[in-house]
Amino acid sequence: MDPDTSHSKSGIEWIVDAHGCSPEALRSERTIGALFEQIVRELELHPIGEARFHVFPAPGGISGLLMLTESHLSCHTFPETGLCALNLYCCRPRAAWNWPERLATALGASRVEVRACPRPGLATEGEK
Repeated sequence: MDPDTSHSKSGIEWIVDAHGCSPEALRSERTIGALFEQIVRELELHPIGEARFHVFPAPGGISGLLMLTESHLSCHTFPETGLCALNLYCCRPRAAWNWPERLATALGASRVEVRACPRPGLATEGEK
């Protein structure tokens, strides 16, 4: 079964490492916040509240967390190495998202590694 499709009856977890990102983008709460908003909008996710970000002193980056009704979206950025590590867990199936293209545009990523892990979901009313 292809874990990147919305056809499975399980949830999906994406573990994403974006390399070669712009150090300035990785230090910008505004940029990371806009990326979170884009992910939420395009994947039709449902935030429980506002995203929370912790900005570390230079040369550090940002840690962010957004609680979702589907579960969570998190990130840790490392401007000193050009890395943005993202994790999105959805307890409901989701269609694939073009992580490499979106992260190249948003952060200047030159290489993006995506691991899509199918996760067990809850049975629907008709499957019990």
